[in-house]
Amino acid sequence: MTNFETFLQLHHAEKPLLLGNAWDVASAKMLEQNGLKAIATSSAAVANTFGYKDGEHIPFDLLLQTVKRIKDNISVPLSVDMEGGFSRNVSKIIENVECLHDLGVAGINIEDSLKGDGFTMQPASVFQHILSSIAEHLAKRNMQMFINARTDAFVAKLPNALKETIARAKLYEAAGASGIFVPFVINRQDIAAIVAATKLPVNVFAMNGLPTFSELAALGIKRISMGSALYNAVKHNMQQSIETVLQEQSFKCLY
Repeated sequence: MTNFETFLQLHHAEKPLLLGNAWDVASAKMLEQNGLKAIATSSAAVANTFGYKDGEHIPFDLLLQTVKRIKDNISVPLSVDMEGGFSRNVSKIIENVECLHDLGVAGINIEDSLKGDGFTMQPASVFQHILSSIAEHLAKRNMQMFINARTDAFVAKLPNALKETIARAKLYEAAGASGIFVPFVINRQDIAAIVAATKLPVNVFAMNGLPTFSELAALGIKRISMGSALYNAVKHNMQQSIETVLQEQSFKCLY
């Protein structure tokens, strides 16, 4: 079974896929060693690691180098967060997807919001065209890749976030997406409504207030992403350790 086939199967298992989001080889290996069955990159964590802001500020070549290093050091499927595709040109986005495919990546995460110099939601028809172009290109070339279509109505705090999410989920499903990713949704009724609106596996994101994994499973969720939460927790713990070392004038707290 290929990594893609394994990754696809994990999205249709009885239990939701808990996806560990890594930012370098060390974090990816630790996630794998602790039993995570698939790894994804966190765009924010990878960018911040190299001193860039999230929102496609990191050079794509540097992202590719990071992905290659991670892929070469783990055996579980790897998915890559490519944000808006690192281009506004569909042909260039497809070229970027091909680069990731050639590295052996099992899936991509691509979103309908743009965060370069602010935050804007792309028109649903525009993003639907991007998705269908990617899906058709991959199919023509017999390239297998899980396309996780992220829709950001809840991130944008739209007043009609649920209605907009459902409408976009249906369009993205028709365009050939493999899964629907809805970050920032935490309300059980909203989650249930989104799951009911699409045949695709629905992905949620680590948030304070998100239902437990067992509750999410009961609601029909198939993928749960750590996002940048783990990276932020590591940074927080490091900050606390630094403060303790300085306060105690000792390295005792590190051992």
